[in-house]
Amino acid sequence: MLPIPSLKLGFSDAENYQRRENKDLFNAIFVQNAFLEELLQPNSFFLIGEKGTGKTAYAVYLSNNLYNNTMSNLKYIRETDYQKFVTLKKQQHLLLSDYTSIWRVILLLLLAKSINADDLAHNPFSKNHRIKAILKAVDDYYNNAFSPEIICALDWIENSKVTAELVAKNLLKIGGEDSINVKSHESRFQVNLLYLQKQFEDALAGIKLRSSQILFIDGIDIRPGTIEYRDYLDCIKGLANAVWSLNNDYFPKIKDSKGRLRVILLVRPDIFSSLGLQNTTNKVRDNSVYLDWRTTYPSYRTSRLFELSDRLLAAQQETRETRLELGHAWDYYFPWQSYSTNPKREKDPSFIGALRLTYSRPRDIVTLVQILQEEFREKRCPQSEVFKALDLESNDFKTKYSEYLMGEIKDQLAFYYNDKDYEIFLRFFVFLNGRVDFDYNQYVAAYEKFTEYILDYCTDIPEFVESPDKFIQFLYETNIICHIDDTENEPLFRWCYRERGPSNIAPKVNLDKRYRIHYGLHKALNLGAAKYKMKK
Repeated sequence: MLPIPSLKLGFSDAENYQRRENKDLFNAIFVQNAFLEELLQPNSFFLIGEKGTGKTAYAVYLSNNLYNNTMSNLKYIRETDYQKFVTLKKQQHLLLSDYTSIWRVILLLLLAKSINADDLAHNPFSKNHRIKAILKAVDDYYNNAFSPEIICALDWIENSKVTAELVAKNLLKIGGEDSINVKSHESRFQVNLLYLQKQFEDALAGIKLRSSQILFIDGIDIRPGTIEYRDYLDCIKGLANAVWSLNNDYFPKIKDSKGRLRVILLVRPDIFSSLGLQNTTNKVRDNSVYLDWRTTYPSYRTSRLFELSDRLLAAQQETRETRLELGHAWDYYFPWQSYSTNPKREKDPSFIGALRLTYSRPRDIVTLVQILQEEFREKRCPQSEVFKALDLESNDFKTKYSEYLMGEIKDQLAFYYNDKDYEIFLRFFVFLNGRVDFDYNQYVAAYEKFTEYILDYCTDIPEFVESPDKFIQFLYETNIICHIDDTENEPLFRWCYRERGPSNIAPKVNLDKRYRIHYGLHKALNLGAAKYKMKK
């Protein structure tokens, strides 16, 4: 087995695996599980998962590889893209329906540009002259330098009068029946937009593809600080509606093509609830892949999360001739047990000890092992070939890992709130007086002191502190706290990420209960020591 410093643990952000030099490593450590197969099903339009559950990783893997006769492309929405939407809104007085129309054309354009020329030419019965004419118009507009990114597609749409004329001109050359207006007499933005949409839809409906094409859209989980929440929400609502309408109303009507077209939107469950789509619960169950990594302590060994964690360590040890058994690599590098928090169990396996520090997310496990490796290198421990139980108890590890978890929470909250609101929110924990466990009365007492502080020192009152019940729901949704149900057998710890699922996408906290702050956050929030110990 490789020494700890030589382990290649990859990246916490899967976007890095799109770079050529990192693709082989990613292909080696990636686990092809049921989630991947579900994404290839024709009814999957949304990839839903908490932050850090691997949404980008699945999209990157499929975009890096031809998988089951499916070619994929991954596009990210950047801050400049949102700025462009805001500019268009002001210039064209856009409504939500206009956002949807804009996104439809953007998605159709990106799909059209991603189709391989060989795939267009393979079938003599494919009516590909229309799509070639439209793509020629795109190339003419950009002087053959079109970059297949959202911002470039937005620029094409912003100048819709010019681009509509170019499309009409190129269609006229091939005798297109809808090409009579070479010089468009219409200057209205919405009319030109609908014209472009129709041309793309008619053109794509006529081609016959050998392989299916999936366009993944990522990047909506973080709102840029320069974009107002309402503008941002309107933009992504339009995107979600466009994804749904294309997948449900347009793509299925394309006939006689072996390869199919589809767009998949990557989105957090809390944001999905904000998109205003009708029959949200049914769309989660019927038209989404929900990344659920939850496991129970007794069955962890057969869980997807354990398989992924073990694969991270095992892949680089293997050759074509030898493949390690599931669990061998994890057991080698983590050969210890932890004291159990359950009075019925004296000890737990090392994976359970690590799992308690996480939110059962792949990124949490990867980051945990990365930080342990960093600590190993910094402390230069050549006499040790494996990680020790005490490594997870060291102050340096706890501090780094706790700061990582709080950074993830800050990024999650950035969708709704600004940095100033985040700093105000952190102040609440001062009034818990170091408690990591508290009841509802103790919570209310801390909340009252917190609101007094806000009234004395803050000019703007964040929405999440409007009432004690609203704020405790806020703490629950961010997975900072759980509520505890005391049963006859043992207490049940109800975490939002564990209660959330396809049938319950927005769990509610129970009031008048006991509460606990997540183990992994104690250091970052300067709260009491954890209640469990690790054993060598």
